[in-house]
Amino acid sequence: MIRNQWYVLLESNEVRDRPIGVTRMGEKMVFWRDSSGKVHAAVDKCPHRGVQLSLGEVVDDHLQCPFHGFEYDASGKCVHVPANGRGGVIPATLRLNVYPTYEAHGYIWVWWGQNPPADLEPPLFFDNIDDTFYYASAHDPWDAHYSRVIENQLDVVHLPFVHRKTIGRGGRTLVDGPLVEWRGDKMLYTYVFNRHDDGTPPRKPSELSPKSATSVHLEFIMPNLWQNYISPDVRIVAAFVPVDETHTLLYLRFYQRFLRLPGLGNLVAKLAMPFNLRVAHEDRRVVVTHQPQISGLKIGEALIQGDLPIIEYRRKREEWQKQAT
Repeated sequence: MIRNQWYVLLESNEVRDRPIGVTRMGEKMVFWRDSSGKVHAAVDKCPHRGVQLSLGEVVDDHLQCPFHGFEYDASGKCVHVPANGRGGVIPATLRLNVYPTYEAHGYIWVWWGQNPPADLEPPLFFDNIDDTFYYASAHDPWDAHYSRVIENQLDVVHLPFVHRKTIGRGGRTLVDGPLVEWRGDKMLYTYVFNRHDDGTPPRKPSELSPKSATSVHLEFIMPNLWQNYISPDVRIVAAFVPVDETHTLLYLRFYQRFLRLPGLGNLVAKLAMPFNLRVAHEDRRVVVTHQPQISGLKIGEALIQGDLPIIEYRRKREEWQKQAT
């Protein structure tokens, strides 16, 4: 897991009136909302005696410890120690480790790092998904490192084998390219050119041209957000939420706008989720067997031309790892 980046860690509907404790990025975290609806995040540990703050309450927009009633504001500063009285001295050491948050599109991002810059920019989202879409979502646990789950969704070679009875039907085993391009520093586009094996060798990426923006392709926003652009009206979106080094939560969404009637639009999206989870579980059965668990450029794998999206992801990930150290 790479520090100093925005990560999708929750969906908005998971943080309501009371604090919620979750494990993310290998840490126990607490999330809560203030009276304006703003989401806040901190390490789920009271600096006084080390108990979980997520068992407490929100009092006057402050996170109150369940053990001794200490209250912390959104900056992490302790603002009230009941045992010392309202005018009592509060030790400077009573401070939470808090993280910046951003909420949009039904997601909650956390900037996981230390000393965030004053000009911290908000995270990216897909500019081709707007409020005309209806969506449904599911949370699916995987016993795998998040980097391996991401790579699975960038893998254009596995479809006719892992998904031979679902989205990989048709036996298009030969992979031309694929064509990969970076749009800025964080968004990776992959154009897929799979076909039947007619005895001719795979074409190289340099021999291919990008398809139109409305053709099937993959979009990935570093560090953990992905879209399968199926058509202008149908998308699958996934957030690969790191729990710890060996566990990931796949936050899977199905978006549609071919039926735009309120209520029915959401119902159609919801009815599509069992099939999407079936496809995800076809992947999960294989991905959890990866050795080693964490991906990298030099982990002893013999990659091929069709693995180009994975190679590009690993290069960028290694670049970010070096910048974070």
